Amino acid sequence: MEMRFLGDTGVRVSVLCLGTMTFGKNQWDFGDLKLPAVKEMVHACLDAGVNFIDTADVYSLGESEELLGQAIEGFARI
Repeated sequence: MEMRFLGDTGVRVSVLCLGTMTFGKNQWDFGDLKLPAVKEMVHACLDAGVNFIDTADVYSLGESEELLGQAIEGFARI
């Protein structure tokens, strides 16, 4: 995965970002992904080297962040 520095912070992030707006309740006429699909998507991204994840507490009224937390809980790259 190609990485770039995030401004002058010294933090390296992947050039690809996983957006989590579709995780959880169908809030804006799209989305409605449940935990099995979220886990599959998140794990595929992490396996590919993505370390940049966009989330917000307004996505699915907070459910998006809860699902993301459940998906990464216990995840380990071997």
